[in-house]
Amino acid sequence: MSDRQKLRQRFLEENGWGGVDCPLLAGDASFRKYYRLNRNDQQVVLMDAPPPQENVRPFVKIAKFLVKHGFSAPHILAQDAKNGFLLIEDLGDDTYTRLLQNGADERQLYKLATDVLVELHKDVAELPDDTPKYDHELLTTEALLLPDWWMKAAFGDTYVNDDMRESYIKAWQPCFDYLQDQKQVLVLRDYHVDNLLLLPGRHEWAACGLLDFQDAVLGSGIYDLMSLLEDARRDIKPSLIEEMKMRYTRAFPELEPEEFDTVFAILGAQRHAKVIGIFARLCMRDGKPIYLQHMPRVWRLLERSLRHPMLKDVKTWIDQHITKEARGIPACLNI
Repeated sequence: MSDRQKLRQRFLEENGWGGVDCPLLAGDASFRKYYRLNRNDQQVVLMDAPPPQENVRPFVKIAKFLVKHGFSAPHILAQDAKNGFLLIEDLGDDTYTRLLQNGADERQLYKLATDVLVELHKDVAELPDDTPKYDHELLTTEALLLPDWWMKAAFGDTYVNDDMRESYIKAWQPCFDYLQDQKQVLVLRDYHVDNLLLLPGRHEWAACGLLDFQDAVLGSGIYDLMSLLEDARRDIKPSLIEEMKMRYTRAFPELEPEEFDTVFAILGAQRHAKVIGIFARLCMRDGKPIYLQHMPRVWRLLERSLRHPMLKDVKTWIDQHITKEARGIPACLNI
C-alpha cells in the first residue's frame, strides 16, 4: 500500500467510512481522482486531490458560497485540507454529457444552465472573500499556453523566441484592457457539459448540479456563458447558441449588444488559445492524449473568435506564425 493510500484509508476511518469499498468513480484533466462510497443506501464521493499539485481549500470555499446562495454544489461532509481529501455529497451520474449522449432535450438542458448563470450574476453584493481576479496577469499567463506548449509541440522547443513571445503578449493587451471595466461576478471557469448535472428533484436553477469550480475567479460573467456555448468537447447548433445568448442578455438590459459581442469574442479567443495549450500539455507532460481529439474543434472556435475586429492584432500574430495547415493536432502528438 502506497503512502497516499494509507493517508486515504486513515481519512476514511476517521470519518466513519473505514472498511467501505472505494471504487474509482472518475479522474479528470487534473491530478484529482474521485471515488464513490456506498454503505447502507448512503452514498458519498471521496475527492483525492494530492498536494502540492492540488489544493482543496478553494473548492471548499466556493462550494459553501454556492450552497449558501441556493445553488447545487456538493455539500462538504468532511475535509482534510492538509492532505487533500474531501468527502462530498454525491450528486449522481446524470451529467449533461451523459444525458446528451442518451438523447436528452438539448435545448432544455442549456436553458437551465443559462438560467443558473443569470441567477449567479444578478446579485454581486456578497462574493467569496479572497477570490482571485481575472486580471491582466492571469489572462496573459493562460493565453501563453498556446505558444509555450502547443507551438513547442508543433514546431520544436526553439521556434518561439523571446521577441515572438513578447509580441504575442503585446497583441493581447488592448483586449485585456477592454475587459477591466466589466462588472465583477463569480466566474466558475470550467462551466461546460462535463461539469453540469441534472437533479430532477430540485426546483428552478437548483436542478442544475455544479462541479469543478475550484479555479473560480472574479471577472466578467460572459466568460462562463462563452465556456458553455463554445464547448471544446462538442459542437452546438448556431441557432441554440444565439438563443442562449439572448436568454442571458435579456436579464441584463444594461449590457450593450456591441459590448457583449466584443467581450464574448475576446474571452472566447483567450480560452480557446489556453485550451489548445492545455491539451498539448496534458499529452506531453501528463501522458493524457485523450483530449487531442478535441483540438481541431478548438482551433475552429479560436479562428471564429479572431474574426472580431478587436482581436485583429492577435489574428495577425497567429496568421504570421502558424499556417492554416498546421492548426490542429501536432504530428508529434498524433498517436
